Amino acid sequence: MPHFVFFVVVGAAMVRLVSLNMPLCWEIVAVSSVLAVVYAAGLALWSTMGVRVRYAWVAALLLLWTVLVALNPPVLTVAYVWCAVPLAWAVLRALGRRGATVAVGVITVVLVGQLTRSTGGFDAEIVLIPVAAVWGTVALYRALQQEQRRAGVLEERMRLARDLHDTLAQELAGSVMLLQAAERSWAEPDVARTRVRAVTDRLSAGLAETRRIIGDLTPSPLQEAGLGGALRLLCDRARQDGTAARVRFRSVGGPGPDLCEQAATALFRVAQGALANVREHAHATTLLVTLHHHPDRVELDVCDDGVGFDHTGDPAGPGRGVGLPSARARLREHGGDLEVDTAPGQGTRIRVRVPGRLRPGPAVPATSTAVR
Repeated sequence: MPHFVFFVVVGAAMVRLVSLNMPLCWEIVAVSSVLAVVYAAGLALWSTMGVRVRYAWVAALLLLWTVLVALNPPVLTVAYVWCAVPLAWAVLRALGRRGATVAVGVITVVLVGQLTRSTGGFDAEIVLIPVAAVWGTVALYRALQQEQRRAGVLEERMRLARDLHDTLAQELAGSVMLLQAAERSWAEPDVARTRVRAVTDRLSAGLAETRRIIGDLTPSPLQEAGLGGALRLLCDRARQDGTAARVRFRSVGGPGPDLCEQAATALFRVAQGALANVREHAHATTLLVTLHHHPDRVELDVCDDGVGFDHTGDPAGPGRGVGLPSARARLREHGGDLEVDTAPGQGTRIRVRVPGRLRPGPAVPATSTAVR
C-alpha cells in the first residue's frame, strides 16, 4: 500500500503541474520519471539486493526526491513532500534500525527546509503535519514489527504444545497403559516382563524426543560454534535421527559479511524447521544443506529428494507449524527473504537470504564439510 501511495502522489503532482497552465519544466518531468523508475526497480529487485545495493538505492531515492522538491515551484512543493511518507516506509524496510533512523532524520530535515522555503517562513501547521506523518509511519512500522514478534512467540508456543502433545504426552499415555496391563498380568511373569520392557523402550524414545525438543530451543550451538558449526551439528543430529539416509552439509565461499546474533538465530531457526519438516513429512533419502557466503549476504539452501508438497497452500512451512508467511516475516525483520521450489513428487528446495554487515579483508577459499 505505501508503494501505491508513492506512485499516486508523483502522478498527481505531475497532473497538477499540467493543470496550472505553467510552462512545462522538463527538469521536473525528467527527475520525477527517474525517481519513479528507481523506486520501481528497487521493488522489482528487492530479493536480490544486498546491503550495499540497498544503501545505494535509499541514497538515490533521497537525493532524487530532494532535487525534485527543490526544483518545484512553491505551489507544487507541498504535493511532492507527501512522497516522504512512502519513502520513510521504504527506508525502514530496506535498512537496519540505525541506518533507517538516520535516513528518516534526513527526510525530516528536507521537509522542514523545503516547506519553510515554500511558505516564506516557518508555518507550524504546514510544516509539522507532514513531519508528524513521517514519524507516525516510523511508529506504525515499529509497532507492526513488535506485533509480528509477539505473533511469532505465540506460534512458537503452539508449536511446542503440539510437539509435546504428539511426543511426550502420547508416549507417557501409552506407557501408563502398558504398565497397567503389566500389573494385571503379574501372575504371568513372561507377559508382564515383555510389557515392562516395552514401557522402557517407549520411555527411552520419549527421553530422546524430549532432548531433541530442548535442543531445538537452545541456541547455544550458535554462540559456541557459530552459524556454520551450528548448522553442521544440526545436520549431524538429523542423520542420527533418521531424517534422511544421506545428510550432507557444505559451507561455500569466504567469510562473507557478519550477521548479527538475531539474524543468525532467525536463519538457524528456519533451518531447524526445514529439517524437522523433512524428517516428519518428506520421506527423503538425500538431504543437502548448503551455506553460501557472499560479499554482502548469506544464503542457505536446504534441498531434499522427498515427496514434495503443494506450497501454495502452505500446510506447514519451514517453521514446523509456523508456516511460510511467518518464517518470511521473521527473516524480513533482518532484511532477509525465503523462497520455496517444490511440487508433489519432485522434492523440495528452500532458499533463505539474509543480508549482513560488510566485513573487510580478503576472501578465504571455499570449504566443504559432509556429514556421512
